[in-house]
Amino acid sequence: MHVHNSTRQLSLNEELTMSKKLIALCACPMGLAHTFMAAQALEEAAVEAGYEVKIETQGADGIQNRLTAQDIAEATIIIHSVAVTPEDNERFESRDVYEITLQDAIKNAAGIIKEIEEMIASEQQ
Repeated sequence: MHVHNSTRQLSLNEELTMSKKLIALCACPMGLAHTFMAAQALEEAAVEAGYEVKIETQGADGIQNRLTAQDIAEATIIIHSVAVTPEDNERFESRDVYEITLQDAIKNAAGIIKEIEEMIASEQQ
């Protein structure tokens, strides 16, 4: 897993008022099966972990369920599960983005989310 770090810090008030929101972007070169398998696995694991979830897919049928600036600003966790450079990637420049492979998302979405939560918790100490 790779983390792109941002310089944005949340104020205590922002942290206290934010609910748990996980957003993700899934994309692969063909944009057929793996994109949607990863999206489904991440969505199921995030819901199980108590997150509000929104996942954008960039596949053969274009961009579906596009993440808005508000989605990105409100997210507790942002995951990119991609095998290509996503379109409009600059939207995420001000936030930490956890990059994982499509296979990791498909095979171990719950474990990935738990690992990210642990990383965030250790950074806040």
